[in-house]
Amino acid sequence: MQIGPHQLPNNIILAPMAGVSDNPFRRLCSQFGAGLTVSEMVISNTELQHHPRTLQKTDYSGELGLRSVQILGTQPELMAQAARLNQDRGAQIIDINMGCPAKKVCSVAAGSALLKDEALVASILTAVVNAVEVPVTLKIRTGWDLAHRNAVKIAKIAESCGIQALTIHGRSRACRFNGHAEYDTIKQVKQNVKIPIIANGDINTVKKAREVLEYTGADAIMIGRAAQGKPWIFREMHNGLSGQPVSPPDLSEISSVIQQHLEHLYSFYGSFSGVRIARKHISWYFDKLGQLPGEQKTLINQAQQPAVQLALVAASFNLITPRVA
Repeated sequence: MQIGPHQLPNNIILAPMAGVSDNPFRRLCSQFGAGLTVSEMVISNTELQHHPRTLQKTDYSGELGLRSVQILGTQPELMAQAARLNQDRGAQIIDINMGCPAKKVCSVAAGSALLKDEALVASILTAVVNAVEVPVTLKIRTGWDLAHRNAVKIAKIAESCGIQALTIHGRSRACRFNGHAEYDTIKQVKQNVKIPIIANGDINTVKKAREVLEYTGADAIMIGRAAQGKPWIFREMHNGLSGQPVSPPDLSEISSVIQQHLEHLYSFYGSFSGVRIARKHISWYFDKLGQLPGEQKTLINQAQQPAVQLALVAASFNLITPRVA
């Protein structure tokens, strides 16, 4: 798949996820073969562009592959400024968020709330595309709610404004992450525009990935929640879709991956924040592996030092009760 001048190594992409797709996680997913990783969303508010948290979101140190940064906002001129700033900081792709269903985002008419105002969508896309020299992509949902699916119309607007690729999550804003993603709308969009289309939503197995690609005709798939606690899903997807054997990692490899991930978190955020940010990732890893005793979870969540947390995680591999399929 190609985005502007950039040829991706494959068509399996890590979704931008607030509080998840940070530098350490992007590095890990790239290591397992993600064709592209997209940063956490960066707000376009000029007052926050130099905030330490904003700078962390766009820190690419140690990363492989293309640098794609997602920006969020409602004012065309501020979005254009944010795009230029991130281009100057090294972004090779600018992605625009019109898909986030979070209440705090939609309450200020950003994210998927923008789908209600098609004229504003066009103004934002035009402003951002004209502001930068790198390709601009867009992420949307199927519409505002089930009665107002306007993804095809938004896709046509995006194409006419110069957007180079479009990601569609198969739910409306009102659906949030409830129920099941639908792919009929993604298929309709693909049939109505010529730009690359990326399908997103509930894609968590090789079988599902193959089905979605074949049904929708999409050029790529985007993996979000399925990668939490399972970054090797990109290796499995790539191997499975290319006809190679899909071999899940053994516990020894998983233990090594978790240790590497946690050490990167400590290094990137510092010991104090790193230990705390690591807790959710540890929980996701062990939720995928099996049931961990409650008292062990408590000890991990109460750990204050990296060495203590790492030791508790290592000991936890002897305490897992495998889940019954």
